[in-house]
Amino acid sequence: MADFRLETERLVLRDWGGDEDWEAFFTHTNTPAVMRWLGGTYSAEEFGKWRERVGGITRDYGHGFWLLERKPDGGHLSGEVLGFCGLKRADAPTSSVPGEFEIGWRMREDAWGRGYAKEAAIATMNAAFEVFGAREVYAMTIVENAASWGLMERLGMERREDLDYVDPRFDPPWCDAVTYAMPREKWKVPA
Repeated sequence: MADFRLETERLVLRDWGGDEDWEAFFTHTNTPAVMRWLGGTYSAEEFGKWRERVGGITRDYGHGFWLLERKPDGGHLSGEVLGFCGLKRADAPTSSVPGEFEIGWRMREDAWGRGYAKEAAIATMNAAFEVFGAREVYAMTIVENAASWGLMERLGMERREDLDYVDPRFDPPWCDAVTYAMPREKWKVPA
C-alpha cells in the first residue's frame, strides 16, 4: 500500500518521506526522557539501523510505524513532527505472539499529555481492523512504563500476563515485556 495516510481531527499519520522526516523524528524523540523505557538514546548508527528496519517492515507488510504530524492548523505544535504511531508484526526473538499485529507509538516530550498518542492510536487500531484485516492487535511495553500501558488500558486493551516474555536483546528492566491485547470483536472507539 503505497503512500499510506490517515487523518484525524488534529493529526496526520503517513508514510515516511525523505531525510527531513527522519531527521525531525530523530531530533525530537532521541532524548533521554523519550527513550527512558526503550533502552536509552540511539547513536547515529543505531538510528540508521532502526530506520532501515522500519522501512523494511513497511515494504514487507504494507504497514509500519507511520510518521505522526500535527496538522498545520495553528494548534499546539502546528505542522510539527510529533513522533510515530503504527503497526508492525511482532518480531522479538522470544515473542509470545510472533507475526501478529503489534501497535506501537513514540512521541516527543513536548507533545505528551495532550491526547495526541490516544488519537493516533485509535486511528491505528481502526486501520488494523478495517484496512489490514487484523483479528487481534497486541501491544508490548515494560511494567515500569506506566504512560504506555496506561494508554493501552485507555484504549480498552486487556492485560495478558500469560503472554508476557523476556526479550534477550535487552538488559533489565527493558527485557521484561508485558503484553496487552485487543481482539477485533471487542474493539470500540474509547471515549
